[in-house]
Amino acid sequence: MSSFHLRPATPQDAATVAAHRSPERAGGQPPHTTSAAWVEDALTRGVDLGWLAEHDGKVIGGAGLILLEWGPTRDDPSPLRARVRGVFTVPEWRRRGVARALLDHALDTAKARGLHTLSLGTTDQARTLSQALGFQASPPRDGAPDPALRKGHGARGHATSVPPKAAG
Repeated sequence: MSSFHLRPATPQDAATVAAHRSPERAGGQPPHTTSAAWVEDALTRGVDLGWLAEHDGKVIGGAGLILLEWGPTRDDPSPLRARVRGVFTVPEWRRRGVARALLDHALDTAKARGLHTLSLGTTDQARTLSQALGFQASPPRDGAPDPALRKGHGARGHATSVPPKAAG
């Protein structure tokens, strides 16, 4: 089996990261032209923590955490939240552990930074992995389901249980 390694995304990776975060929009429209500039700036400022998976010098996957200044709440003393964003694996590397390795690394990073509440949007294809890592669907709001999945470290409300690895 071929191996891969993870590395931090740098501002020089902004175009690659942006292209994979929104390869095309609804109706086949091209990605927003501001995406790469925003990613470059966010990586530079440290509010976008990203990682790329590589094999033989080629990017085969990626994921990121967007740090959000939220303020402490009664359920979570941390002033920061994180949104898992831009998880992707190129088709020929799917189902080979790339996305899991990237998400495990993102969760370990969140824990090391004291982040207790994370959210992500997911696709049907990725929902099983997200739920296996402890993310749970948010409760309906005003009768409409929230498409985000959330994960919390013992917090009440929509941020619920965490697998032992992340909670410990």
